[in-house]
Amino acid sequence: QVQLVESGGGLVQAGGSLRLSCAASGLTFSTSVMGWFRQAPGKEREFVAAISRSGDNTYYADSVKGRFTISRDTTTNTVYLQMNSLRPEDTAVYYCAAKEAIYTRSVYYYDREYHYWGQGTQVTVSS
Repeated sequence: QVQLVESGGGLVQAGGSLRLSCAASGLTFSTSVMGWFRQAPGKEREFVAAISRSGDNTYYADSVKGRFTISRDTTTNTVYLQMNSLRPEDTAVYYCAAKEAIYTRSVYYYDREYHYWGQGTQVTVSS
């Protein structure tokens, strides 16, 4: 059974930083593309960042580019999202997602392409 467990969310002031973690189990982490999505109250879920199975290709939403960094650790089957210079509009529930992929450098940014999802972790940025 595949499990994705997010952690690291919380309350932070604008301009602060948080690092989210997503521990994956029950899947072949080394052949999975990993992504982060978020959903704010009253809004649709949106793409944040993705990292290829090889780890050397990343893709970001324009709204977070230059502030967020996605990374992965194959020794612990964990994907991270380092979030700096946080803004109130970053407030949302953040979800980790996984997709088994054939190509080593592929990344995906449509949520319908992902097979597995975590339960989410709340990030609240106060102004």
